[in-house]
Amino acid sequence: MRPPGWQPRLIALDVDGTTIHQHAPPSDRVVAAVRAAAERAVVMICTGRTVIGVGAVLDELGLASGTTVCSNGAVVLDTATRSVKAVRTFDPAKAFAALRETFPGAHLGSEHVGVGQRVTEPFPDGILAGVVTVVPEEELVALPTPKIIAYWPGRTPAETAQRAAELDVPDAELTVDHELAWVTLVPAGVSKASALADVAAELGIAREDVLAAGDGDNDRAMLRWAGHGVAMGQAPAEVKADADEVTATVVDDGLALVLERYL
Repeated sequence: MRPPGWQPRLIALDVDGTTIHQHAPPSDRVVAAVRAAAERAVVMICTGRTVIGVGAVLDELGLASGTTVCSNGAVVLDTATRSVKAVRTFDPAKAFAALRETFPGAHLGSEHVGVGQRVTEPFPDGILAGVVTVVPEEELVALPTPKIIAYWPGRTPAETAQRAAELDVPDAELTVDHELAWVTLVPAGVSKASALADVAAELGIAREDVLAAGDGDNDRAMLRWAGHGVAMGQAPAEVKADADEVTATVVDDGLALVLERYL
């Protein structure tokens, strides 16, 4: 917990499992809390979603200025214009080879920035935003990308996480999903934390004045980096261990409880 009277100057929010639950829009209480917080601090989204997938949430929360971090830090968006400010890409060849060996039968995809996803096989309906194009795997391997995804049909998140622990891709950062059999890779050195640190530096805000909230493996570095990291109540134990505070679950408006208290 922060000292009495502490207020964050910069607030970084995950989307899925933090501001929203599954495919439902944010609750009225969360929307009100975020909009009130934005009157007293800089509020931004830091998400694994692509620029195509984050737009509706920005609209629902009323965020219309500043910076949005997408694709686990690999793509940075101007929130007002929705234009891409920066993209970090990597050669996906080694990553795809490692994924094929570790997750036989997995459906693989790579982000096509501002368009959608290129995939080897169709993904479940409603999971991917934008235009989804099935292409030969050799085409995926040949195109630099900011983010690679792998979905392992018929497997559990626990099985996927266990296998992912065996995966070694030196030029990539790997995170796993705790609700789906899903793995994400972005360029080495890239994370929500690295992108958030860049935004804070641009604004002249010290990390001690940053509050970050999230619930997933891809939030862990961000929660550790921020002056005050908040884990959602349904987050896995390892995510909670990286946070300074654990709030209520997303369905119980845990984010709103935190924002209301500090702001």
